[in-house]
Amino acid sequence: MNTTQQAPDATEYRRILLVEDEPTIAGVVRDYLVQAGFQVVLAGDGFTALRLAAERRPDLVLLDRMLPGLDGVEVCRRLRAAHRVPVIMLTALGTEDDRILGLEAGADDYVTKPFSPRELVLRVRSVLRRSIPEFSPEPSIEVGGFDLSPAARTVTRHGRPLALTAREFDLLAFMLRRPRQVFSREELMKAVWGWDYGDLSTVTVHVRRLREKIEDDPTRPAILKTVWGVGYRLDPSDEEETAGADL
Repeated sequence: MNTTQQAPDATEYRRILLVEDEPTIAGVVRDYLVQAGFQVVLAGDGFTALRLAAERRPDLVLLDRMLPGLDGVEVCRRLRAAHRVPVIMLTALGTEDDRILGLEAGADDYVTKPFSPRELVLRVRSVLRRSIPEFSPEPSIEVGGFDLSPAARTVTRHGRPLALTAREFDLLAFMLRRPRQVFSREELMKAVWGWDYGDLSTVTVHVRRLREKIEDDPTRPAILKTVWGVGYRLDPSDEEETAGADL
């Protein structure tokens, strides 16, 4: 008899706040999440979602784009202002502009309706795994004024803590481990998001958001640079050399 025990999934029993005003969709998604081992808290509008997020402290929020009273984009912005909880946006609007709007509001990921509930569960697990601290011997990364701890999932720049979303953290960690290497958006999507294909604007928006948090002037990036026609490169020492030249 095989007595090997499977290691527990770190995402099990995590609390999901599902914000969906369509009862049929909410019921189906809730059932799949519960079967997958999650706790589920339901909200049918934006104001209720914000209240429950403060009271129940969910590990992840599944947020419908179109909500009564307060739409999902505004809910996402307010969540981001108060919490670091990962957000996956559910949207029936399939345009690129709408997806970018959600990502710029702070969403970590998005799923377009209609969607497979099984695929949604996989997306939830993927985002959660990246947001849950890993207790591993992986060393901290100290490069160009950044001090990033993979285990604690914290990062500072010149001693100042940076409030990053799960995807922003993973993107910065990936680039800090490989300074001065150029990566295309396709390569970053596969390495950071784990997707072999997808909407490349997801990468573009996250780079823009990350620049707003690590650059002195995000409109003239000196750290996370664009290599035109190729992709992006992280040059963490450039600002150090510039600062030294002024002394």
